[in-house]
Amino acid sequence: YYFPCQRWLAVEEDDGQIARELVPVDEAFVKKDSENEGQSPATLGLEQKAKSTTYTVKVKTGDKKNAGTDANVFIILYGSKDDTGIVSLKASKINKNKFERGKVDEFTVESVDIGDLKKIKIGHDNKGNSTGWFLEWVEIDAPSLGQCLKFPCGRWLDKSEDDGATERIIFPADLQTVEYIPFVPYEITVYTSDIFGAGTDADVFIVLYGSDGNCTQQKSLCLNKREQRMYFERNSVNQFIVELEDVGDIIEKIRIGHNGSGINSGWHLDRVTIRRLLPNGK
Repeated sequence: YYFPCQRWLAVEEDDGQIARELVPVDEAFVKKDSENEGQSPATLGLEQKAKSTTYTVKVKTGDKKNAGTDANVFIILYGSKDDTGIVSLKASKINKNKFERGKVDEFTVESVDIGDLKKIKIGHDNKGNSTGWFLEWVEIDAPSLGQCLKFPCGRWLDKSEDDGATERIIFPADLQTVEYIPFVPYEITVYTSDIFGAGTDADVFIVLYGSDGNCTQQKSLCLNKREQRMYFERNSVNQFIVELEDVGDIIEKIRIGHNGSGINSGWHLDRVTIRRLLPNGK
Protein backbone atom coordinates (compact mmCIF):
# COMPACT_ATOMS: atom_id res chain seq x y z
CA TYR A 1 0.00 0.00 0.00
CA TYR A 2 1.24 3.48 -0.89
CA PHE A 3 0.10 6.43 1.23
CA PRO A 4 1.42 9.71 -0.18
CA CYS A 5 1.19 12.73 2.07
CA GLN A 6 3.27 15.73 0.87
CA ARG A 7 1.63 17.93 3.52
CA TRP A 8 2.90 19.61 6.67
CA LEU A 9 2.29 18.06 10.06
CA ALA A 10 2.97 21.25 11.98
CA VAL A 11 1.00 23.66 14.12
CA GLU A 12 2.35 26.70 12.22
CA GLU A 13 1.91 25.28 8.71
CA ASP A 14 -0.91 24.37 6.31
CA ASP A 15 -4.13 23.75 8.33
CA GLY A 16 -2.29 23.35 11.65
CA GLN A 17 -2.89 19.61 12.02
CA ILE A 18 -0.12 17.38 13.41
CA ALA A 19 -1.83 14.12 12.44
CA ARG A 20 -3.41 13.20 9.10
CA GLU A 21 -5.57 10.43 7.67
CA LEU A 22 -4.12 9.11 4.42
CA VAL A 23 -5.80 6.94 1.79
CA PRO A 24 -3.86 4.49 -0.37
CA VAL A 25 -3.21 5.12 -4.06
CA ASP A 26 -2.39 2.70 -6.85
CA GLU A 27 1.28 1.69 -7.07
CA ALA A 28 1.40 2.90 -10.68
CA PHE A 29 0.82 6.46 -9.51
CA VAL A 30 3.93 6.34 -7.37
CA LYS A 31 6.44 4.18 -9.25
CA LYS A 32 8.04 5.94 -12.18
CA ASP A 33 9.26 3.85 -15.08
CA SER A 34 9.81 4.25 -18.81
CA GLU A 35 6.16 3.68 -19.71
CA ASN A 36 4.57 5.49 -16.83
CA GLU A 37 6.01 8.79 -15.73
CA GLY A 38 3.75 8.67 -12.70
CA GLN A 39 2.53 11.76 -10.93
CA SER A 40 4.61 14.20 -8.94
CA PRO A 41 4.48 13.69 -5.17
CA ALA A 42 2.95 17.15 -4.76
CA THR A 43 0.09 16.23 -7.10
CA LEU A 44 -0.55 13.06 -5.10
CA GLY A 45 -0.71 15.15 -1.94
CA LEU A 46 -3.34 17.34 -3.57
CA GLU A 47 -5.32 14.27 -4.65
CA GLN A 48 -5.40 13.18 -1.01
CA LYS A 49 -6.68 16.64 -0.07
CA ALA A 50 -9.38 16.48 -2.77
CA LYS A 51 -10.64 13.18 -1.32
CA SER A 52 -10.81 14.65 2.18
CA THR A 53 -13.64 16.53 3.85
CA THR A 54 -12.66 19.80 5.52
CA TYR A 55 -14.45 20.95 8.65
CA THR A 56 -14.22 24.37 10.28
CA VAL A 57 -14.54 23.85 14.03
CA LYS A 58 -15.39 26.84 16.25
CA VAL A 59 -15.13 26.41 20.02
CA LYS A 60 -16.61 28.91 22.52
CA THR A 61 -15.16 29.04 26.03
CA GLY A 62 -17.68 30.28 28.60
CA ASP A 63 -17.57 33.76 30.15
CA LYS A 64 -17.12 32.57 33.75
CA LYS A 65 -14.34 32.90 36.29
CA ASN A 66 -11.53 30.41 35.55
CA ALA A 67 -13.42 29.17 32.46
CA GLY A 68 -10.28 29.00 30.28
CA THR A 69 -7.88 26.06 30.15
CA ASP A 70 -4.18 25.49 29.46
CA ALA A 71 -4.69 21.75 28.95
CA ASN A 72 -4.43 20.05 25.55
CA VAL A 73 -7.89 19.85 23.99
CA PHE A 74 -8.94 17.11 21.57
CA ILE A 75 -12.06 16.39 19.53
CA ILE A 76 -13.51 13.33 17.77
CA LEU A 77 -16.18 13.75 15.07
CA TYR A 78 -18.56 10.80 14.68
CA GLY A 79 -20.40 10.37 11.39
CA SER A 80 -22.86 7.88 9.92
CA LYS A 81 -19.98 5.99 8.21
CA ASP A 82 -16.93 6.47 10.40
CA ASP A 83 -15.19 8.78 12.88
CA THR A 84 -12.15 11.03 12.61
CA GLY A 85 -10.22 9.51 15.50
CA ILE A 86 -8.64 11.84 18.05
CA VAL A 87 -7.79 15.26 16.58
CA SER A 88 -5.68 17.63 18.69
CA LEU A 89 -6.94 21.22 18.53
CA LYS A 90 -3.49 22.80 18.46
CA ALA A 91 -3.55 25.84 16.18
CA SER A 92 -6.38 28.36 16.63
CA LYS A 93 -6.79 30.56 13.55
CA ILE A 94 -8.04 33.47 15.68
CA ASN A 95 -6.18 33.57 19.01
CA LYS A 96 -2.56 32.87 19.89
CA ASN A 97 -3.64 31.88 23.42
CA LYS A 98 -6.50 29.48 22.81
CA PHE A 99 -9.40 28.51 25.08
CA GLU A 100 -9.39 31.77 27.04
CA ARG A 101 -12.44 32.99 28.96
CA GLY A 102 -15.27 34.26 26.72
CA LYS A 103 -13.32 33.70 23.48
CA VAL A 104 -14.14 31.77 20.30
CA ASP A 105 -11.34 29.73 18.69
CA GLU A 106 -11.37 28.36 15.16
CA PHE A 107 -9.65 25.22 13.88
CA THR A 108 -9.48 23.25 10.64
CA VAL A 109 -10.08 19.50 10.79
CA GLU A 110 -9.53 17.33 7.73
CA SER A 111 -10.76 13.78 7.42
CA VAL A 112 -11.77 11.16 4.89
CA ASP A 113 -15.54 11.04 4.39
CA ILE A 114 -17.23 10.07 7.68
CA GLY A 115 -20.78 10.67 6.40
CA ASP A 116 -23.38 12.85 8.12
CA LEU A 117 -22.22 14.24 11.46
CA LYS A 118 -24.03 12.58 14.37
CA LYS A 119 -22.16 13.59 17.53
CA ILE A 120 -18.79 14.73 18.83
CA LYS A 121 -16.59 13.91 21.78
CA ILE A 122 -14.49 16.78 23.15
CA GLY A 123 -12.19 16.84 26.14
CA HIS A 124 -8.71 17.60 27.48
CA ASP A 125 -5.74 15.78 29.06
CA ASN A 126 -5.93 17.70 32.37
CA LYS A 127 -2.28 18.79 32.04
CA GLY A 128 -0.95 22.25 32.89
CA ASN A 129 -1.51 24.82 35.61
CA SER A 130 -5.17 25.76 35.14
CA THR A 131 -6.85 22.78 33.49
CA GLY A 132 -10.55 23.15 34.32
CA TRP A 133 -12.56 24.36 31.31
CA PHE A 134 -16.09 25.65 30.87
CA LEU A 135 -17.20 24.81 27.31
CA GLU A 136 -20.13 26.87 26.03
CA TRP A 137 -20.59 25.33 22.58
CA VAL A 138 -18.93 23.84 19.50
CA GLU A 139 -19.94 24.78 15.95
CA ILE A 140 -18.89 22.62 13.01
CA ASP A 141 -19.19 23.84 9.43
CA ALA A 142 -18.85 21.15 6.74
CA PRO A 143 -18.97 22.91 3.33
CA SER A 144 -18.84 19.66 1.35
CA LEU A 145 -21.97 18.48 3.21
CA GLY A 146 -23.69 21.88 3.06
CA GLN A 147 -24.26 21.85 6.81
CA CYS A 148 -23.30 23.97 9.79
CA LEU A 149 -24.15 22.28 13.10
CA LYS A 150 -24.20 23.68 16.63
CA PHE A 151 -23.30 21.43 19.58
CA PRO A 152 -24.38 23.17 22.82
CA CYS A 153 -22.58 22.17 26.01
CA GLY A 154 -22.72 24.81 28.79
CA ARG A 155 -20.86 22.59 31.29
CA TRP A 156 -17.51 22.25 33.02
CA LEU A 157 -14.86 19.80 31.87
CA ASP A 158 -13.10 19.83 35.21
CA LYS A 159 -12.16 17.17 37.75
CA SER A 160 -13.27 19.42 40.62
CA GLU A 161 -16.48 20.84 39.07
CA ASP A 162 -19.85 19.44 37.90
CA ASP A 163 -19.60 15.63 37.62
CA GLY A 164 -15.78 15.63 37.42
CA ALA A 165 -15.64 14.59 33.75
CA THR A 166 -12.88 16.03 31.52
CA GLU A 167 -14.52 14.88 28.27
CA ARG A 168 -18.08 14.95 27.03
CA ILE A 169 -20.14 13.51 24.16
CA ILE A 170 -22.35 16.24 22.66
CA PHE A 171 -25.15 15.99 20.12
CA PRO A 172 -26.17 18.70 17.61
CA ALA A 173 -29.13 20.98 18.29
CA ASP A 174 -31.46 20.29 15.33
CA LEU A 175 -33.11 23.71 15.47
CA GLN A 176 -29.71 25.42 15.17
CA THR A 177 -28.56 23.42 12.13
CA VAL A 178 -28.06 25.56 9.02
CA GLU A 179 -28.40 23.83 5.63
CA TYR A 180 -26.96 25.23 2.40
CA ILE A 181 -25.90 24.02 -1.05
CA PRO A 182 -22.78 21.85 -0.60
CA PHE A 183 -19.41 23.20 -1.74
CA VAL A 184 -17.30 21.29 -4.27
CA PRO A 185 -13.52 21.03 -4.61
CA TYR A 186 -11.84 22.88 -7.49
CA GLU A 187 -8.31 22.19 -8.65
CA ILE A 188 -6.78 25.60 -9.42
CA THR A 189 -3.41 25.76 -11.20
CA VAL A 190 -1.70 29.14 -11.39
CA TYR A 191 1.17 29.87 -13.83
CA THR A 192 3.38 32.88 -13.07
CA SER A 193 5.19 34.39 -16.08
CA ASP A 194 8.90 34.04 -16.83
CA ILE A 195 9.85 37.72 -16.90
CA PHE A 196 11.90 39.85 -14.51
CA GLY A 197 10.01 40.73 -11.33
CA ALA A 198 7.03 38.50 -12.22
CA GLY A 199 6.62 36.93 -8.78
CA THR A 200 4.63 38.28 -5.83
CA ASP A 201 4.53 37.84 -2.05
CA ALA A 202 1.06 39.37 -1.79
CA ASP A 203 -2.12 37.56 -0.73
CA VAL A 204 -3.59 36.19 -3.98
CA PHE A 205 -7.37 35.62 -4.14
CA ILE A 206 -9.82 34.19 -6.67
CA VAL A 207 -13.55 34.37 -7.43
CA LEU A 208 -15.31 31.98 -9.85
CA TYR A 209 -18.39 33.03 -11.87
CA GLY A 210 -20.89 30.53 -13.31
CA SER A 211 -23.41 30.82 -16.13
CA ASP A 212 -26.49 31.90 -14.13
CA GLY A 213 -24.91 34.78 -12.28
CA ASN A 214 -23.68 32.37 -9.59
CA CYS A 215 -20.36 33.25 -8.05
CA THR A 216 -18.19 31.97 -5.24
CA GLN A 217 -16.94 33.87 -2.25
CA GLN A 218 -13.56 35.57 -2.61
CA LYS A 219 -11.01 33.00 -1.48
CA SER A 220 -7.33 33.41 -0.66
CA LEU A 221 -5.20 30.70 -2.26
CA CYS A 222 -2.54 30.76 0.48
CA LEU A 223 -3.27 29.78 4.07
CA ASN A 224 -0.55 31.94 5.66
CA LYS A 225 2.24 34.45 4.97
CA ARG A 226 4.84 31.73 4.66
CA GLU A 227 2.93 30.18 1.74
CA GLN A 228 2.63 33.65 0.18
CA ARG A 229 6.44 33.89 0.20
CA MET A 230 6.82 30.36 -1.22
CA TYR A 231 4.29 30.50 -4.03
CA PHE A 232 3.80 32.69 -7.12
CA GLU A 233 7.53 32.92 -7.86
CA ARG A 234 8.79 33.79 -11.33
CA ASN A 235 8.18 30.98 -13.87
CA SER A 236 6.44 28.79 -11.29
CA VAL A 237 3.38 26.54 -11.41
CA ASN A 238 1.34 26.32 -8.19
CA GLN A 239 -1.63 24.01 -7.69
CA PHE A 240 -4.35 24.33 -5.06
CA ILE A 241 -7.43 22.34 -4.04
CA VAL A 242 -10.06 24.83 -2.89
CA GLU A 243 -13.58 24.07 -1.63
CA LEU A 244 -15.95 26.68 -3.05
CA GLU A 245 -19.63 27.14 -3.85
CA ASP A 246 -20.64 25.06 -6.88
CA VAL A 247 -21.08 27.45 -9.82
CA GLY A 248 -22.15 24.66 -12.19
CA ASP A 249 -20.61 22.96 -15.19
CA ILE A 250 -19.61 26.15 -16.96
CA ILE A 251 -17.22 28.75 -15.52
CA GLU A 252 -17.88 31.92 -17.51
CA LYS A 253 -15.09 33.99 -15.97
CA ILE A 254 -12.84 34.32 -12.95
CA ARG A 255 -11.59 37.27 -10.97
CA ILE A 256 -8.05 36.90 -9.65
CA GLY A 257 -5.97 39.49 -7.87
CA HIS A 258 -4.06 40.29 -4.70
CA ASN A 259 -4.13 42.71 -1.77
CA GLY A 260 -0.96 44.63 -2.72
CA SER A 261 0.87 43.66 0.48
CA GLY A 262 4.56 42.83 0.82
CA ILE A 263 7.71 44.38 -0.61
CA ASN A 264 7.38 42.82 -4.06
CA SER A 265 3.63 42.82 -4.59
CA GLY A 266 3.48 43.37 -8.37
CA TRP A 267 2.66 40.12 -10.17
CA HIS A 268 2.82 39.04 -13.81
CA LEU A 269 0.27 36.24 -14.23
CA ASP A 270 0.58 34.02 -17.30
CA ARG A 271 -2.57 31.88 -17.00
CA VAL A 272 -4.88 29.90 -14.72
CA THR A 273 -6.44 26.48 -15.30
CA ILE A 274 -9.39 25.19 -13.25
CA ARG A 275 -10.89 21.72 -12.88
CA ARG A 276 -14.15 21.11 -11.04
CA LEU A 277 -13.57 17.83 -9.22
CA LEU A 278 -16.51 15.43 -9.20
CA PRO A 279 -17.22 13.12 -6.24
CA ASN A 280 -15.21 10.23 -7.71
CA GLY A 281 -12.12 12.44 -7.78
CA LYS A 282 -12.09 13.12 -11.55
